[in-house]
Amino acid sequence: MNFLFYTAFAILLFYFFKKAYTNTKEIVINKVNINQDQSNGQINPKLTILQLSDLHLENISISPAELYAILKDKPIDLIALTGDFLDRKRTIPKLVPYLEVLNKLNAKYGIYAVLGNHDYVLQQQNLQTLIKTLEQYNCKVMRNENELIFVLGRPVNIIGIDDFSTKRSNLGSSYEGIKQGTNLVLTHDPNIVLHMEKYHFDYLLAGHFHGGQICYPKAYHLAKMGKLPRMNIVKGLHMHDGKPFYINEGLGQTGVNIRIGSRPEITIHELSLAAASKSEPAAAI
Repeated sequence: MNFLFYTAFAILLFYFFKKAYTNTKEIVINKVNINQDQSNGQINPKLTILQLSDLHLENISISPAELYAILKDKPIDLIALTGDFLDRKRTIPKLVPYLEVLNKLNAKYGIYAVLGNHDYVLQQQNLQTLIKTLEQYNCKVMRNENELIFVLGRPVNIIGIDDFSTKRSNLGSSYEGIKQGTNLVLTHDPNIVLHMEKYHFDYLLAGHFHGGQICYPKAYHLAKMGKLPRMNIVKGLHMHDGKPFYINEGLGQTGVNIRIGSRPEITIHELSLAAASKSEPAAAI
């Protein structure tokens, strides 16, 4: 009897882990429309943003070729990479073919990246090697800084806020010298939104939580990762103080390469730039 019980348990456990691993290959592509206000009767220009987050290249189930096949026919204006590429020196070369794929997409306004807490596991020279690799493949790595671009004549501030969870965020530096326009914020840990009362954004993109990655039935283990998870805010589109922000579930996994109650995510955001001419001051500092 014990033998039959343990055999059945082992089969069930095997099936459970196999399905959990299979989930890491079932990528969800989400499309999000922001600020679609056409009350003035005009069609406002849009910025189409591809967001990839939390690749965690030690545990990722999509190959560069598979990623390219998914994205190659999609019109993309700008690529946003919101941190946690990897956390081992030996994995840095594995990043290169993914960056090559992103360059093949020919995003007209470029590729912008911020770092996450796992990237900062690398230290000193190894961290610099990661940053240099990103920059060699045309990624603008933003660490508490901003850059102004023009999209069909509309000014857009790309604001890169460094990782909040490792206490590297500096809002003052991130917004320093900012010009009037649409404010698009890229960061890793979305908990930063709870500290941005004085800093305007029209849209903020983040990752960090993996949608829980393993939810049973909720991601209770995320409670230690800040106030947002304790508010049950771990993925998708949300509002804070009337401002929209999005939490991407990530492409890779951390710890073990399984997902339960979550899926890897690719997000395509369409941001209307109508607010550029009427938004509140870029920052009240």
